[in-house]
Amino acid sequence: MQPANAMEAETNATAWDDAGNLEVLTFDLGEETFAVEAMLVREILDLLPETRVPGAPALVHSVVNFRGKIIPIADLRLAFGMTQAGVTVDSRIVVIEIPLAGEPTQIGIRTDKVHEVTTLQQSASEPPPAVGMRWRRDFVRELVRRPTGVVVLPDLATIFAAHGGETPRVAAAA
Repeated sequence: MQPANAMEAETNATAWDDAGNLEVLTFDLGEETFAVEAMLVREILDLLPETRVPGAPALVHSVVNFRGKIIPIADLRLAFGMTQAGVTVDSRIVVIEIPLAGEPTQIGIRTDKVHEVTTLQQSASEPPPAVGMRWRRDFVRELVRRPTGVVVLPDLATIFAAHGGETPRVAAAA
C-alpha cells in the first residue's frame, strides 16, 4: 500500500538520525513493548471518560474531551490481535500527532503502562521477519533489540488505513 502523499510516507519510514539513533517513548500493550517517536508525542494523559462514537470502526470507537479538544482514542490491541485488558493504575493515553489524509491529526493511544523516553540504536533494528510473526507484517515497521527484550515500532499510518482509512478524522468529527 502506497502512502497517500509524501507527508504520510515520512510517517511510514523510521527517522533515524545521522548517528543511527531514534528517540522514542516506550509503552506496554499486554506483555509487549512498543515505541513511538518522541517527536510525535504531544501529551501523556491519565485515563479520561470516553464517549463511544456510533458506527465508528472498532480500532477508534471512542473520543475524549481534553482541554476543549476532541481526541479520538485508538486501541492498538485490536490491530495486533491482543485480548482486551482491564484498566489499571498504570494505564495511560499517549496523545500523538501524525499526518493522516494530508493533515496533522491528534490521536490518543490507550496503553497499559508508559515507560520512558529512550534512544534506540539503528544497529540493533531489523525489519519484521517474513515468517514467525503473529501480527500482520505491514503493521510493524521495525523490531529493535534491547537488553530487556524487543521493542516494536508500529506502522501507525498503515494500521489506521487498514482499519477504516480516515478513522481518526471520522471519529473526531462525530
